[in-house]
Amino acid sequence: MDGWLLLLVIVGAVVIAGFAKRLDLQVPLVLVAVGSVASFVPGLPRPALEPELLLGVILPPLLYSTALNFSFRSFRHNIRSIVRLGVGLVVVTTVSVGYFSYWLVPELTLGAALVLGAVVAPPDAVAAVAVGRKLGLPARMMAILTGESLVNDAAALTLFTITVASVTGSRVGIDSPLLFFLYEVVGGVAVGYVLSRLVRFVRSRMADSALETVLGILVPFTAYLAAEQIHASGVLAVVTAGFVLGSARSGDAIPTRIQERHVWPTLDLLLETFVFAYMGLQLKFVIDDISSEGLPVHHIFLYGLLVLALVMAVRPVMLFAGSALRRVYHRARSTDDTELTWRQNIVLSWAGMRGVVTLAAAAGVPFTTLVGDDFPGRGVIQAIAFTVAVGTLLIQGVTLPLVIRRLDISDPDEARHLDEQRALARQIARRAVEESLDEAMEKVEGTEAADVVDRVRRVMLGRLRTEQDEDDQEKAARARSSGAVFDRWRRTALRRQREALLAARDAGDLDDEVLAAVLDGLDIEQAATETRLQRFMAERGRE
Repeated sequence: MDGWLLLLVIVGAVVIAGFAKRLDLQVPLVLVAVGSVASFVPGLPRPALEPELLLGVILPPLLYSTALNFSFRSFRHNIRSIVRLGVGLVVVTTVSVGYFSYWLVPELTLGAALVLGAVVAPPDAVAAVAVGRKLGLPARMMAILTGESLVNDAAALTLFTITVASVTGSRVGIDSPLLFFLYEVVGGVAVGYVLSRLVRFVRSRMADSALETVLGILVPFTAYLAAEQIHASGVLAVVTAGFVLGSARSGDAIPTRIQERHVWPTLDLLLETFVFAYMGLQLKFVIDDISSEGLPVHHIFLYGLLVLALVMAVRPVMLFAGSALRRVYHRARSTDDTELTWRQNIVLSWAGMRGVVTLAAAAGVPFTTLVGDDFPGRGVIQAIAFTVAVGTLLIQGVTLPLVIRRLDISDPDEARHLDEQRALARQIARRAVEESLDEAMEKVEGTEAADVVDRVRRVMLGRLRTEQDEDDQEKAARARSSGAVFDRWRRTALRRQREALLAARDAGDLDDEVLAAVLDGLDIEQAATETRLQRFMAERGRE
């Protein structure tokens, strides 16, 4: 893609996203719609990107950011549902679409049809998670959707590699598909883990938050490329690195945590807006490719609509059949049934929109086989993949908010648990402040120092009025002179709060999501305290 065209697409996508947010519209849908219309502008060059760029530059930071902010405990707690959707459903979709397309589309061999199945198999949870967060989906459903998005790309790209190799006659390194899949999983996880530990070691010896943040930005690209270099799963390497570094984030410097809290959402927004605009801009050129191959456009898009219908049907069938079987299993063993309700399964069934991996994989289908023959049905695969990706976004993306509202799937037990967790976090923080300042009272000497400690206690426990009656000049001067002492004791109390909250998390008493929200506030408060102390020391140095 030409540099100016790339810049134009990015700037245009960001501007359109801004207007869409202001009008309370779904940004992905608006970008796809506007991009589709814009693709017919006369003289517009084709906005083509290499699939390696889509998979190696755009996908890694999106996955890494999600893993970095996703609780590994939630991932582990919902691992069965996540694997069923992220691996099992991907395999079932690949096989179902493959055999159906082989029967339906004359231009496709069985191998090429299975390639198409792998291309359209992985959902992209970006739009679904955004809608779910806005409408308050239960945390368990959000965890399943997010976890699925971290796993399914790896499964689909592995199947894509295997099916493409079967058509082209190339080798994937290991003849057994199962062993190849296991190698991809183990290799990807190993690369991500080793890299993340190395990054932790290096960052712990840095004293510059800007450099630490830059190093963090490089992690997903490095993990992906390193894993792909040894033919392991770059996706799993990125996800593993995100999990490891996210779990250890509480040990990072406070300025680094605050910077990263703003960097990753900004980068996510930039990449996501570009991807959806790029998706829409492909419409005219997909039609041109079909026409240039002498294929009837309306037939190909009809095939695409039929495959789209199958893709949308496989997900609910898999979800409801799996839930029914597991309920029978629980009843037979007289164990607790923790399966999702039928309402929750409907929402998950309707949250199967496709995105960047489908587009990148379709673009990555080779032009020729190993012996030089044309890859069978390459243009058809791209057209059907485009139809499925855009169709799921426009159909499921538009109606998902309505489905969520109509079904009313709020979970009272979960809401009560969240309130209890927040109350527990406040109790732990209050106890830590009390203990810290009780120890301080035993150490200080003199009435003035004791007054400062008492002021810290009242401020941190929320008992200090916003409007203080310190009109007296002598009191105000005394408060200013004791400011550094006040901030030192406050910093000590904040550290004790953090240690107590982390200990409660490690003991399994406090959820990661609640802990993260509390620590965000502590980070800001402690950063302000550190800044005041540094300013005070600088003023003392000039005196």
